[in-house]
Amino acid sequence: MKQYDYIIVGGGSAGCALANRLSADKDNKVLMLDAGRPDYIWDLFIHMPAGLTVPLGNKWYDWCYESEPEPHMKNRRIFHGRGKVLGGSSSINGMIYIRGNPLDYEKWSKDKGMEHWDYAHCLPYFKKAENRIAPPDQYHGKQGPLNLEIGPCTNPLFQAFFKATQEAGYPRTDDVNGFQQEGFAPFDRNIKNGKRWSAARAYYHPVKHRKNLTLIMKALATQIHFDGSRAIGVTYARGKKDSRTVHGKHIICCGGAVNTPQLMQLSGVGDADLLSALDIPVVHDLPGVGQNLQDHLEVYVQYGCKQPVSMAPALKWYNKPYIGYQWLFHKTGAAATNHFEAGGFVRSNPDVAYPNIQFHFLPLAVRYDGSSPNTEHGYQVHIGPMYSDARGQVKIKSRDPFQHPALLFNYLSTDQDKREWVEAIRLARDIMNQPAFNAFNKGEISPGPAVETDQEIIDWVAKDGETALHPSCTCKMGTDKTAVVDPKTMKVHGTEGLYAVDASVMPYITNGNIYSPVMMIAEKAADLILGNTPLAPEAVPYHRHDRNQQ
Repeated sequence: MKQYDYIIVGGGSAGCALANRLSADKDNKVLMLDAGRPDYIWDLFIHMPAGLTVPLGNKWYDWCYESEPEPHMKNRRIFHGRGKVLGGSSSINGMIYIRGNPLDYEKWSKDKGMEHWDYAHCLPYFKKAENRIAPPDQYHGKQGPLNLEIGPCTNPLFQAFFKATQEAGYPRTDDVNGFQQEGFAPFDRNIKNGKRWSAARAYYHPVKHRKNLTLIMKALATQIHFDGSRAIGVTYARGKKDSRTVHGKHIICCGGAVNTPQLMQLSGVGDADLLSALDIPVVHDLPGVGQNLQDHLEVYVQYGCKQPVSMAPALKWYNKPYIGYQWLFHKTGAAATNHFEAGGFVRSNPDVAYPNIQFHFLPLAVRYDGSSPNTEHGYQVHIGPMYSDARGQVKIKSRDPFQHPALLFNYLSTDQDKREWVEAIRLARDIMNQPAFNAFNKGEISPGPAVETDQEIIDWVAKDGETALHPSCTCKMGTDKTAVVDPKTMKVHGTEGLYAVDASVMPYITNGNIYSPVMMIAEKAADLILGNTPLAPEAVPYHRHDRNQQ
């Protein structure tokens, strides 16, 4: 039976990066298993930036998870989209590229064993991944596989938004991924020449013809096999009746914050009480597997627009053929952008050390599913706190690998959560009602004037809040008793030959969209797994509100 050097379980964001880096040495035989389907070039809704509302919630593209009834969200089951296609969620996400705040990584590095995950050690790997279409500087890379473009922000509503944020007392910044995150600016996006630039397009497709790299699609990993504590192989299913086993020296879980802990638990690595209750033989009692689940919750604060300048006409059925023509033949027009071209980060009160609220501005009033309020023209901000202290969990319900695990996030369960949500909505309203918007402001659509008191705001968030699709931290790096992954090797504690590399290994969620941190983690993990000398740290200045630089 063929023996691989590396078996990557999951062809998502991190998996595609590892497939590229680990197979660069022709002597390494690399296999990548992915449970989804290929990212076919003809599939417009994957590659068209404005088509992102189609894959979300569509079982052809999306695993369509739901949380358990959330006790502080009126017992609602919160939808959670995860990519069911090569490239994983990078093939269906909003294409917003946010690194997080430098102080996020300083916080990581303060945990025991995490000393080499500070900002100076992470920055070279952010740069290694990037090819940013902008003049070079000490904060960004120009030679990496991941193409980034800056939002053009040509719609007049973007200029009104920027002016309104300054009228409200917030700074402009040149680059939220550079010296200063705090403030408002155009966003970097994973788009090149009007097309989505997923991890699959960036990392896998350029090297897919390597003879030492094998990809098997529609292959759901059902169990990792062990010889004692050493991982030696993976069983995968192609349909419920076709099961096969492959063997490898190193097994790397890249299934994300949901699937990585699920597969570990199914394979006997996790909380012994949970596994024993399901008659799963315990390979290693590791209680932290599936714990520490974190996410970002968000809402839409929407306004009607008095002038016909929003992107609302792009939603009209009679305009879609021409918009489609522009994109298909010229990669231009309304379909060539994700429309999330700008936003920013602010502190919700003076006691916060660094930004804890994120804004995305959209010159359109619309939900992720593509539905819009009953208005001709509108605009909105997506807003939410970044550092909720609520913690959830991922737990398998049975030994059936085809059954989705139980997800519980515990949104709105803490006093901090509730306080910051009230602050966030009041900040958003303050900005959206500045004089810069006078020529456009037709009045608030959502939540509307009936939502005013603190309790009314919390009740509205509980009723209307949605996930920002950033599940993370369920197999965290560290050395304490709740840690799952060794931060120096990426090995799963108590095992040999088993690794985890994806959003699950983050110890704390970062400030903003998490795709960029996942790619940094994958780039750094490739060096750690291969035993390469890590890239030298780069100590660059960065902004803090209490002093100009760190």
